Amino acid sequence: MTTIDLNADCGESYGPWTMGDDAAILEIVTTANIACGFHAGDPDTMAATLEIAKANGVAVGAHPGFDDKPGFGRRVLPMAPAALTRMVAYQVGAFAAMAALVGVPVRHVKAHGALSNFACADRAAAEAIVAAVKAVDPSLTLLAVAATELERAGLEAGLTVASEIFADRAYEADGQLMSRAKPGSIIHEADVAAARTVEMMRARAIIAHDGTKVATPVHSICVHGDNPHAVGVAAAVRGALEAAGIRVAAFA
Repeated sequence: MTTIDLNADCGESYGPWTMGDDAAILEIVTTANIACGFHAGDPDTMAATLEIAKANGVAVGAHPGFDDKPGFGRRVLPMAPAALTRMVAYQVGAFAAMAALVGVPVRHVKAHGALSNFACADRAAAEAIVAAVKAVDPSLTLLAVAATELERAGLEAGLTVASEIFADRAYEADGQLMSRAKPGSIIHEADVAAARTVEMMRARAIIAHDGTKVATPVHSICVHGDNPHAVGVAAAVRGALEAAGIRVAAFA
């Protein structure tokens, strides 16, 4: 039986500002990527999210991003590769400390937003993130967008890499995510997201908006926790996968 992980970005609230419904989505997904305090999150939010994940048996990982709360980490902040490495290592270290406090193991690292998009296309940025993960804990899995420089850099550095595709984002013909600035780049309809996810799993490929298929290994499927329809999308995707005979479980 085919097995696939279902992940969501969580812990992206900050103080009294709330983003997403972590309690609901953590009853559906098998892996959570938890913000580390730079693009979103704070110590209390991290701890609370970790506690919910622990109670639901959900695997957890660090979700570092650019230090840009006003932009929710979706703006590229120019910085030298060495500084980028330090920024990621700092966040992963803080998250690991909080996870130890709650009593849950850290399984992986997944870059957030603009940091991920930048590293998916820029080899130097990809290597900077990989260097941070490898230095902090080389046993951590790098959860990376499939068919990107970040995925390739992780594999070449000897890290365990889990390749992900997105249930709620559209793709260009080259297999890269469509810019959020373009109409149709974000999929809000739960049934559409579920159907295309099953289609991609069966094809073992990314399927672009024009029907182009880009073959790739797939270990995890992401549903964005900040999408207002995230809970419904996640539930529909999981239900469709299981109905198709695909087991949903955290990646090994």
